[in-house]
This record gives sequence, C-alpha cells and structure tokens, in this order.
Amino acid sequence: MTAAAELLVDGFGRVRDVVHDVLEDLAPEAASYRPDDRANSITWLIWHLTRVQDDHIAHVAGTEQRWTAEDWVDRFDHLPADRLATGFGQRPEETGTVHADGAVLLGYHDAVHAATVAFVGSLVDADLDRIVDRRWDPPVTLGVRLVSVLADDLQHAGQAAYVRGLFDRR
Repeated sequence: MTAAAELLVDGFGRVRDVVHDVLEDLAPEAASYRPDDRANSITWLIWHLTRVQDDHIAHVAGTEQRWTAEDWVDRFDHLPADRLATGFGQRPEETGTVHADGAVLLGYHDAVHAATVAFVGSLVDADLDRIVDRRWDPPVTLGVRLVSVLADDLQHAGQAAYVRGLFDRR
C-alpha cells in the first residue's frame, strides 16, 4: 500500500472510530435528540456522513452504493421523501425525521467503511490525479474528492459526538 493510501485508510478509520464511540450504548432517545428544533440529531449526522461517503466513494470507484446494493435503504425507520437522498440541502424539519435503530446505523456505516477501505487501500499515487468531476473550475481530482469526503465526515462525526455529550449531560 502506498503512503497516500495508508493515510486515507487511517483517516477513514478515524471516522469509523468516532462513529463507534458515539453509537456505543446509545439510547434511542439520545439518537433522536436535537438540542433545538433546527439542530441535527446523532442519527441524522451519522446517516448523512455515511450516505455522503457511500455516494461519493461508489461514484469514484465505479461501484453501486452499499445503500442500494445491500438494501440498507429499507432497514431505516424513516427517511426523507427521496430515498436516495444524502442529506445535502435538507431543511431542519426534514433532518428531524430521519430515524434508525443504532445497530442498523452502525451496520450501514461499517459496510460503507469496508467498501471505502477496499477502494482507497488499492490506490497508487498516480490515481489521485484522475479527474472525477468536471463541473468545477478547476476540475476535481480523486485526491481532492477523497480529502473533501474525509473532512466532511470528520466534521459530522465530531458534531455527533458533541450532541451525544449534550444529551449525556442534560
């Protein structure tokens, strides 16, 4: 494995570690807790970061998302109207409607993590320069896309940990 691949595997492993820490022994009322009616719940934050990772990694790897390939979409209690949504652009009243059992949420995240690690672990440095999105100026390379997903995931995982702390200290 190249040094770049090792760094990416490590980074996505850190996301997985935070997700596991947040969801460990999480009560259902904590999973859906929102500090106010405009805030995101732990469930939504973990669902969203996992959906984005699944969507973006599947796209650049040329594979089907785990969401549909492994039928995770039908295991969630309630989702937005668009069952293929990733959470981008959702309004607060929509984010509050996403519910899932903690084991389902963790299972989905672990399935996406495994697919992510399999893909990024196989990369060589030259792969990171491949253009994956020409809608931007400059066009987005694979390396930039992966760092973007990783940064977004880490932010949302940290937010979920913060909401868990708020709930636990109430």
